[in-house]
Amino acid sequence: MRVLVTGGSGYIGSHICRLLVDRGDEPVIVDDFVHGSRHRIVGMPQHELSLAGHGATNDLEEIIRAERVGAVVHLAARKQVAESVERPLWYHQQNLGALASVLGAMERTDVRQLVFSSSAAVYGDADGVVTERSPTNPVNAYGQTKLAGEWLAADVARSASLQVTSLRYFNVAGAGWPELADTAVLNLVPMVLQALEEGRAPQIFGDDYDTPDGTCVRDFVHVRDLAQAHLAVLDALPNQTEQHRVYNVGTGVGSSVREVVEGIRRRMADAAPATRLTRRPGDPASVVADVNRIANELGWRAQHDLDDILDSVVAARRA
Repeated sequence: MRVLVTGGSGYIGSHICRLLVDRGDEPVIVDDFVHGSRHRIVGMPQHELSLAGHGATNDLEEIIRAERVGAVVHLAARKQVAESVERPLWYHQQNLGALASVLGAMERTDVRQLVFSSSAAVYGDADGVVTERSPTNPVNAYGQTKLAGEWLAADVARSASLQVTSLRYFNVAGAGWPELADTAVLNLVPMVLQALEEGRAPQIFGDDYDTPDGTCVRDFVHVRDLAQAHLAVLDALPNQTEQHRVYNVGTGVGSSVREVVEGIRRRMADAAPATRLTRRPGDPASVVADVNRIANELGWRAQHDLDDILDSVVAARRA
């Protein structure tokens, strides 16, 4: 099957595309290449397009028809939380505009299956184990665009008889292949790696939380497992009875910030000890995904643990 992957040159998208190729499917990438890397998708059909731009729906319709696309994985989005707080209007224009272009092009063609990249950010300041039925209350514009995107996708799915699944990612890390590693320094694992490589002390914000070691606990899922979840959803979509379905994608296991920091330090020579700082506002003590729904309905479970994640990122940096 030919699968349109928006944002396919990015960190997560390139892993999905690699797995699609490995199993005999054909990814077709649409990307603006602002943050992605063409070297990740060498040899794959690719189209440069800003999905939030004027006329994007028409352009995307032409691509879908010309490439004989059978399903869509929509990943393309702006995703920096701090930037979304500074530029909320632009974030809504970019993220919802891009999704609207995808849905509009699908309405005009025979493509009826969509996997939408959502986020655990839709849960806002949730604390503890989070299920798909937990309250959604995003606290920044990025999370708001993801929740609004789910609503938009669900509405269009019902009106146009689409089959859509939204995946709420938790903390994605790791590298399935060294050349596909995360190059952005926006999340905990790459931030710690960069600090240690530059001879700086990694920072831990707060060590007095009500957790086993006093630091925040999060659910870290290996990017390759996340990519496999997309393939499991693609396979299940033709038989999906409801128009819109939501799944958490995590491990169901929490790892503390200290465990992550110390795990990386053990894998690097002459690593500086961490600096403990005061808490950051709004950081909940513990957020872990309940992944029973996707496990029970699709048979998907993460196969990699925190050690696998940290082994892969350190090996990728050395490569």
